[in-house]
Amino acid sequence: MPANRFNGFNDYGVGIGLRVPHYDHIFAEKPVVDWFEIISENYMVDGGRALQILDQILDRYRVVQHGVSMYFGSAQPLDREHLKRLKTLTRRTKTPWLSDHLCWGSVDGRYTHDLLPMPYTFEAVRTTAARIREVQDFLEIPIAVENVSSYAEFHQSEMTEWEFLNEVVETADCGILLDVNNIYVSSQNHGFDPFEYVNRVPAERVAQIHIAGHSKFEKYTLDTHDHPVLTPVWRLYGRAIERVGHTATLLEWDDNIPSFDEVHAEALKATQYLETSKSPDVTATLTSQDAREVVHP
Repeated sequence: MPANRFNGFNDYGVGIGLRVPHYDHIFAEKPVVDWFEIISENYMVDGGRALQILDQILDRYRVVQHGVSMYFGSAQPLDREHLKRLKTLTRRTKTPWLSDHLCWGSVDGRYTHDLLPMPYTFEAVRTTAARIREVQDFLEIPIAVENVSSYAEFHQSEMTEWEFLNEVVETADCGILLDVNNIYVSSQNHGFDPFEYVNRVPAERVAQIHIAGHSKFEKYTLDTHDHPVLTPVWRLYGRAIERVGHTATLLEWDDNIPSFDEVHAEALKATQYLETSKSPDVTATLTSQDAREVVHP
């Protein structure tokens, strides 16, 4: 099940995001890493240092592309020039699948650079799925859409978030990048059961999983990506792996970035879940090093 058509039939292990502060360590130490995730938009250029670094990485490591500006939920036409540059990059990296977010963030050519939540309506399903199909057909590789963390909801929504996700991926016939940290964050902000979300997702469509750290404030929980994964997210990840099996997993750490070794060690905690993915006790497998919830004022 994990190696499926939505991840190009590739059974990857645990990856981390390729970040500038780690370049020197990676090239000097050549650490063993299953794969790196890159932000596509950082490398959609004609030349320069970014592509030189990327080519050095590609000489030694597998790379999967992750986007932040496709805005599948926006109503405006797709940017054809953006798609052409993206396709050029996918051919360079040979990424087996490409992911981006199930959100909107642009109006009339103006970009917010935010991942804004969708209204969960059937009209939004049709519009979003059509855009995903168009991108998938143009790029000629599988697309996996990521659920985002959210801090507001629309009164006109006609279904739950997981029902909306399911409708979109079935209509578009695409994969899912299941971000369990985002599920947990949204569940705290909107008062739903995160395990029900994970239990309702079509397991056969999950191409990849994201884990990350978040921050709990007095009135809301924020997806910060600036410290280790917290215990409730590990538990939710355990349930996800129990359902979908051994699936490519990526640790996101994008702010207050520590040493490469610290980030890599945190990512590799996922290995215990992947290795025991066939065990019914997987959800109970937690290390003594798991971080605890911290409430910020």
